[in-house]
Amino acid sequence: MKKEEKIKVGISVGDLNGIGTEVILKTFKDNRMLELCTPVIFGSTKILSFQKKHFNVNVNFHGINSAEKAQHGKINVVNISKDPINIEYGISSEEVGKFAIKSFIEATKALKEGMIDVLVTAPINKHNVQSEDFKFPGHTDYLGETLEGDSLMLMVNDTLRVGLLTDHVAVKDVSAAITPELIEKKVDIIYNTLKQDFGVSKPKIAVLGINPHVGDNGVIGVEDDEVLKPTLEKIKNKGKLVFGPYAADSFFASSNYKNFDAILAAYHDQGLIPFKTLSFGQGVNFTAGLNKVRTSPDHGTAYEIAGKNKADHNSFKEAVFTGIQIFRNRNMYKEIAENPLKKQPSKI
Repeated sequence: MKKEEKIKVGISVGDLNGIGTEVILKTFKDNRMLELCTPVIFGSTKILSFQKKHFNVNVNFHGINSAEKAQHGKINVVNISKDPINIEYGISSEEVGKFAIKSFIEATKALKEGMIDVLVTAPINKHNVQSEDFKFPGHTDYLGETLEGDSLMLMVNDTLRVGLLTDHVAVKDVSAAITPELIEKKVDIIYNTLKQDFGVSKPKIAVLGINPHVGDNGVIGVEDDEVLKPTLEKIKNKGKLVFGPYAADSFFASSNYKNFDAILAAYHDQGLIPFKTLSFGQGVNFTAGLNKVRTSPDHGTAYEIAGKNKADHNSFKEAVFTGIQIFRNRNMYKEIAENPLKKQPSKI
């Protein structure tokens, strides 16, 4: 990519009955965003025009039939359907779910084919998107199967990065899912993404225990002693700076997390509850480990406030910023790896 080219940020609209389009519109009503990137929304100019009137957001759209035709300096909308959609804010709808997934699949296709550089996904309702054509728990699982690489959910903000050993797995199945192979694979992914996507030369990674108090020497479960500890020791012996396992209940409260470049949690809520508490609504979900960059806000459809013009768009805006920065970091990392002796420009 040439230096003067703006990064094309593809956007899937998510659940139209939720807050997705509201936070998209609020993000791009600031014209300065168009100086930073070229947005390409996969949706419908008719639907977005209806939404902008509802939320009284003054933006203009440039309707196109393909992401290839996106123009810099404009909010581009790829019209993926001409069919009318019945929008009922706060209501789960199969029709809206189908549109959300069509938007996501079309955006992913454009990402895979290089027509967009970054994908930012607005929230979906994981229930109403299920069909014969889409049987995935969420965005991450589909991307992991469609793109190259092994995916890892990584929640990020300015001071905190939290990855997950297991993500959309029932609590009763977590222990059985955590194997030495899985631990090694996830540590490798988070280690590599810290280097290429975040510019950390010697990543320090903390791993949280599976059981309360890291099993208390086998009194509250043996998985930490029999699976997690020996695997982490093996990884350390290969030269990676991996520490733990740490008791999850005291790790964040003691501010110990500030000593590490990333934290790897055993399961979904163990990692996301402290992350969302500490990120104050400005966290970002980044799908690490894939050959393309995808981010999303750290919230859901928020049906309870949908259509009321109350949604905070900061997490979505941060998702756009983060996606752009990761894309730039990754390109720079590749360039340096290909030309290790190339002198880097001085920063003024």
